[in-house]
Amino acid sequence: MRLVSLLPSATEIVYALGLGDDLVGVTFECDEPPAARTAKTVVVGGRDTRDLTPAEIDDYVRTQMAAGGDLYTLHADALAGLAPDLILTQDLCRVCALPSGHVDDALSHLGCRADVLSLDPYSLADVLATFVEVGAAAGVPDRGHELVSGLEERLAAVAAGVAGRPRPRVAIVEWVDPPFTGGHWVPDLITAAGGEAVAARAGKRSVQVSWAELAAPKPEVVLVTPCGYHLDGAVRQAEAVLPHFPDAQVWAIDGDGLVVRPGPRLIDGVEAIAAILHPGAVPSARPGTVQRVR
Repeated sequence: MRLVSLLPSATEIVYALGLGDDLVGVTFECDEPPAARTAKTVVVGGRDTRDLTPAEIDDYVRTQMAAGGDLYTLHADALAGLAPDLILTQDLCRVCALPSGHVDDALSHLGCRADVLSLDPYSLADVLATFVEVGAAAGVPDRGHELVSGLEERLAAVAAGVAGRPRPRVAIVEWVDPPFTGGHWVPDLITAAGGEAVAARAGKRSVQVSWAELAAPKPEVVLVTPCGYHLDGAVRQAEAVLPHFPDAQVWAIDGDGLVVRPGPRLIDGVEAIAAILHPGAVPSARPGTVQRVR
């Protein structure tokens, strides 16, 4: 089966299922594993925002959305040339990836008959369920169930390690200028790690909030997990958060690697957050994934 992934998390799922050799197309943002970037055809492009500040990125996104513009470009000819059997996409967030409707329209125009599977999880349980969905759609249902079983064992180990311990109040900052709180599955990661997510939106879209709203529950720990950034970018943004939470620990986390992409590495995120909240109760986070800023 020839697979095309139109979002980074789906690319990670495909590789976790042992289907990397069947993946023929990816997006310009697919950077994990490295082979996805170097050995696959890029079928979705977009603006390089690495030189923009968070405020400039937010302004660009809002301007494009208000004008009805697209943040991503589907390279339709490249897609057609790959002759895919299954395309993995999403409708969860127009800021994060190309919506499935764009893909359906392109396939209709091109006369392609690929199946399109939209992955739209809102909770951690939903995320795990998508691994089974992809496995089934790709013809390897047993692999999907095996992957989820292994990840659930790791979640159970974290739960056992933090059982009976006080749950620190944790605020999540997914963006700093303007501030956005954590939504979708992110609060579930905090709960699974032995914390209490405050000023968050479990199972709902992340939204812009004020710093006062984030600080009102008096969080003991603040996790800065910016979408689109790894640890170095998260550290820079976490430094801007410090004045708003003078009495809290502030940690930067590799957002793309551990928190915001709904793929298998979310369980790495649970383990890393548990190590922050309950040091000594669980193994330490892997180097290069988290950093205390204060």
